[in-house]
Amino acid sequence: MATKLKNLSTYNPKKIPSAKDMKFGIIVSEWNEEITNALCKGAVETLLENGAKMQNIKIKYVPGSFELVYGADLLIQNTESEAIICLGCVIQGETRHFDFICDAVSNGIMKLGTENGVPVIFGVLTTNNLEQAQDRAGGKHGNKGTEAALTAIKMVALQNELEDEFLEFE
Repeated sequence: MATKLKNLSTYNPKKIPSAKDMKFGIIVSEWNEEITNALCKGAVETLLENGAKMQNIKIKYVPGSFELVYGADLLIQNTESEAIICLGCVIQGETRHFDFICDAVSNGIMKLGTENGVPVIFGVLTTNNLEQAQDRAGGKHGNKGTEAALTAIKMVALQNELEDEFLEFE
């Protein structure tokens, strides 16, 4: 398991671009809300620690992880967000439902990001049990919300950098 080797909340602040003027959308699943609220808290704290302003962070909720894709699409279409962070938690049960949800959500999030020109970040825990989810939502493995926020900052910075280079090239 890759997380055993890394704490999701550990990073070098010197390697993170400033999020001072960046705008973010966060879409959060209400299913497993103890976990998803912890992920959201980690994401927001990380964005603020890296210069984002609270008024530039739009947080919205959807019923479950399956609805994250449509919620993210709504944020893309109706806000000025430069990156969307999707936060959810799917815990393995006794049926194949877990597989279908995880597959649909991961593919939907990837497709949104590639088709809309807005980074859509996968911050969805897919765990075997509640303990694993807790370990990754502020527990012994850190917070996946922190990792998702850092990814969003880096992707917006990359997009801005490439747009600036393109303008210089013209």
